[in-house]
Amino acid sequence: MEEKIRRTALDIIGDVPWGTHFCQFYQTKEDMIDILVPYFKAGLEDNEFCMWITSEPLNVEDAERALKKKVKDLDDYIKTGRIEILDYRQWYTRSGRFDSDQVLRSWVEKEQQALEKGFDGLRLTGNTFWLEKKDWKDFTDYEASVNGVIGKHRMLAVCTYHLDKCTASEIVDVLSNHQFAVIKRKGKWKIIESAEYKNMMEQLQVSETNYHAIFDSAKDAIFVHDIENGNILSVNQKACEMFGYARKVLEKLTVGDISLAAQPCNQEHAGGWIKKAAKEGPQLFEWICKHKTGRNFWA
Repeated sequence: MEEKIRRTALDIIGDVPWGTHFCQFYQTKEDMIDILVPYFKAGLEDNEFCMWITSEPLNVEDAERALKKKVKDLDDYIKTGRIEILDYRQWYTRSGRFDSDQVLRSWVEKEQQALEKGFDGLRLTGNTFWLEKKDWKDFTDYEASVNGVIGKHRMLAVCTYHLDKCTASEIVDVLSNHQFAVIKRKGKWKIIESAEYKNMMEQLQVSETNYHAIFDSAKDAIFVHDIENGNILSVNQKACEMFGYARKVLEKLTVGDISLAAQPCNQEHAGGWIKKAAKEGPQLFEWICKHKTGRNFWA
């Protein structure tokens, strides 16, 4: 099962879920290298298909040269199709002009192709230095569309904007169309969160707190399993009490470890019930469990 949380390899940001769409305000190509090289190095290491769309002041050759300093096997990654580093004219304006619908469809197609080839998802970046004022409205509409749909896809996207090319109102446009931005102040990278993203994260935090409170106060033992392999991902307090294990220990065990381990109460049959529940909904059945002490009991 693909991990929903992905490494950015950026200390200021940390790990993020699929569907994260943020921007970087830069002033020099070294600023872009600071963020994008570790970002793509992590993606290559974590089985993600990577796309780097370049523009001045950091062109294709610059990007490859900078990435190669940290990724020794970059040439092999390029040859085997694990990363594409393209000029903006090969992507954003390949039809001779910027077509927002075409570009958005192309990202989705790239994601689908990546998944079909066995990648976990798509990690991308695009530099906007090429943008002219006449294209700004279309591009901001495109960014808004990306921000609205990216949460449904296994994509990570960072858009880079040259700070000196943006007016104050354009900076506001950029911030409103991304979940957050990174910008360098006094030599250190800082995060600026959009009001909408900040509000969403606060609501998610409240929701997660409420979920854990309900989860742990339930009178029934609750196990959360990986659908693919049946591994135990999480348990509540009642499950710990029922089986006699500390939570951290119980979450490392298999269903077979806490079962009779004989048909029909073994790991194989448990996997069948888990997949059936995922496909059809709640299932009602009896099971012979094994306590930490070795005592068997029905549940």
